[in-house]
Amino acid sequence: MSPEAWLPQPTLFLTGLSLLLSLAPAALSMEVMAPATINALNGSSVKLSCTFNSCYKVENKQFSLNWTYQECSNCSEELFLQFRMKIMNKQLDRFGNRVEFTGNPTKYDVSFTLKNVQLEDEGTYNCYVLNPPDRHRGHASISLKVLTKEPPKHDSTVAVIGGASVAKGAGLNFFFFFVLISFLGRVILMENVLLMCQTKQRLNTDDQKTEEEGKTDGEGNPDEGTK
Repeated sequence: MSPEAWLPQPTLFLTGLSLLLSLAPAALSMEVMAPATINALNGSSVKLSCTFNSCYKVENKQFSLNWTYQECSNCSEELFLQFRMKIMNKQLDRFGNRVEFTGNPTKYDVSFTLKNVQLEDEGTYNCYVLNPPDRHRGHASISLKVLTKEPPKHDSTVAVIGGASVAKGAGLNFFFFFVLISFLGRVILMENVLLMCQTKQRLNTDDQKTEEEGKTDGEGNPDEGTK
């Protein structure tokens, strides 16, 4: 195969860049992120990670957080951790004092650690975040699986095949190509996110001014009625 065949094509470059840019509109609403599934060994401690992004700084007076536990898909959610001005541990009987908040809302991290994991802790853990002036409450869920023994380690042995040097060279070409796309895409994406956040904040400020002006017009001037 000729060396030119391994070179990135302009169409592929533009496609990758367009895909990255298409993600920018999502920044207009708050997003909560958490791993879909976490495996924990019975008797160990595990961190259930939940982070979020927002165009606004976290203010403790307005920020709110709820962590709930759901034993099955049709079961009701049980609130066990909450943030209202400060962190509040509801201490459900099933968890006792095994729940420790290890996040930092001002750094957009609302994770917690579950100590001495038990088989009964399996289920879905829901993370709900609201950070006004954002009007959308973000949500992410984690499925916790409890293992009774450590999973077997994968064999990392790599077989050597003919033409390895060619494959290595091709792999390096693609590696540097995608690194370049990722870098350029990240720069452009961050600029778009910043612009969108500024636009969102400006629109929110305009809405507040409009509401205040509406209240003033409705009240009228108290001196006009006496003239």
